[in-house]
Amino acid sequence: MPHLRNYRLLISHSWSYGEQYNRVVDWLDDYPYFKWSDHSISADNPYDSSSDTELKEKITNQISGCNAVIVISGMYASYSKWIDYEVSEAVRFGKPIIGLQPWGNERTPAIVSENATALVGWNSTGLVNAIRDYAL
Repeated sequence: MPHLRNYRLLISHSWSYGEQYNRVVDWLDDYPYFKWSDHSISADNPYDSSSDTELKEKITNQISGCNAVIVISGMYASYSKWIDYEVSEAVRFGKPIIGLQPWGNERTPAIVSENATALVGWNSTGLVNAIRDYAL
């Protein structure tokens, strides 16, 4: 079997919708012939930060080391300053942004649709194909 590339990914998501993040992690972990490292900040393992400035610095460091940023683009993303910040940092670093539209969503937040390299539906195959096509 050939050596698999390890994709370093940050999954931008709302902690209020942690089940979506967990689903994406499961998809990527279980996908055949796919290797990845999670650079996300999850509710289960948050950063210990004393200020927004310190948290922004830590997010920036995570994004700088990624091959791509996946944004779970439920409409809650329209109201999240942290998702906005993650998208703007991905743009600043020239990182591909893969917008992942949750099942049943008919609209995509402008911050995602205006900046995404690719928009994919809520399925593992479309997500992995976009990662393989666009991740640096």
